[in-house]
This record gives sequence, structure tokens and C-alpha cells, in this order.
Amino acid sequence: MRYVDLNCDMGESFGAYSLGRDAEILAYVTSANIACGFHAGDAGTMRKTVKLALDNGVGIGAHPGLQDLIGFGRRKMDISPKEAYEIAVYQIGALWGFVRSEGGTMQHVKAHGEFYNMAAVNPGLAEAIAEAVYKVDPELILFGLAGSELIKAGEKAGLRTASEVFADRTYQSDGSLTSRRQPDAMITDDQVAVKQVIRMVNEGKILSRQNIDIGIQADTICIHGDGAHALEFAQNINESLKQAGITVQSIGKTISGKS
Repeated sequence: MRYVDLNCDMGESFGAYSLGRDAEILAYVTSANIACGFHAGDAGTMRKTVKLALDNGVGIGAHPGLQDLIGFGRRKMDISPKEAYEIAVYQIGALWGFVRSEGGTMQHVKAHGEFYNMAAVNPGLAEAIAEAVYKVDPELILFGLAGSELIKAGEKAGLRTASEVFADRTYQSDGSLTSRRQPDAMITDDQVAVKQVIRMVNEGKILSRQNIDIGIQADTICIHGDGAHALEFAQNINESLKQAGITVQSIGKTISGKS
């Protein structure tokens, strides 16, 4: 039996600005990465999204990002490992407070956007994030790009880790994601995305943009909640995985079953 977690970035509205269809998408995912106020989100949105996730039995994770509301956390910032540690602790702690106050338990941490991308290749930043997660709660699971420095740092710190793959992104031959600045970064055809996902889970392989097969570990699959057809995409991925004989469940349940 093969198991996989299906995660989605959520709680990315801010003030009067509404983004995504969180309440509907939560019926089709098993883990929610909730924005913590730096790249998106605010206190009210955080609380509302936590309650929605708990109502749907979905694993809850903090989604800390760079302090870049205007750029949605997707612009590079020259930060030190010390700063990375501090902004991670700050944001994880904020969401942890809301989860605890609503009677829940936080499952994981997944860095957002450029914070995630920088830590994927920078050992210093990766170790800082892993240390922040461990010191807040060593039972939390650290999400990171499959094969990245974040996964290595999490394992070194003694954390449980989840190697993440992306349903709607293309890959380079070194295992990195194609830059969003490139026109072929995103996969917009649902069927192409489904085939990519099922192959990653069943075969542990993906075809890069250079037409080279590379090995990849798929513990959790990310779908983006801010796309134009995010709800339909979540439904399609969920149903296609089940039809392929793959059990979709939260990463916390899968890891607990292995231990």
C-alpha cells in the first residue's frame, strides 16, 4: 500500500483582500500550510483557517515566509541565518498559539516561497530553520523540497522530515524547481499534472525539462490554493490518486504508522 499526503498553502488572505477557496479545498487535502502574517495572512485569517482545518480533520502546519507582503514572499532577500531563525520562531509561535487556543495540535512547518527556495540550496539558512522548528517543538515535521538542504538539515537536527514534490511545477535535472520567471515553470494541464504526480509516488521518478529522468521522493504533494482552478485541481488530484490505489492521508498519520 502506498501513502501520500496532499498539502495546500492556505490562509493567504489579508485584511480586506481575499485569496483562495480554503473552505472548499480543505475537503480534498490532508495538510494545510497556514500563512503566519509575514508574506500573507493576519491574526483573524489565521484563526479562521485554523478552525476550518480542525473542522475538516486536516493536519495543520505553519507556513512562515519572508517579511514581504507586497511581493507575496516571492522575492529574494539577503537575510542571515540568525534572521532566518528569528523570523521562523516568531511565525511558528504565532500559529502555534492559535492552534493551541482552538484545542488543536500543530503537525508541521513548511517555509513559504523564496524563504523555502533559498533554504533548499543554502545550508546555513536550512540549518537555521531546522533549529527554529526543533526548539519550538521537536515533534513537528519539517517539510522541504525533496533532496534539498532543508531535508538534510531537518534530519541532522533530529526532526522528522517530509520530502515534498509539486503537482503543478516543472523540474530541472538537478532536482530544483523551474524558476517562476520561466514560461514553462507551471503545469496548467490537469492531466499532465496527474500523470506526473502518480509517477513520482509510484516510481520515485520525474522527467526534467531537459528530458532526463531523475529520482525523487514524494512524501507530500503540494498544490497551490491561489490558482484560478485550484478547487477543481485539488479534486482531480485527490480522486486520481485514489483511483491509482494510492491512499491519501496526512503526513502525521503516515509517519506515526511507520514508527
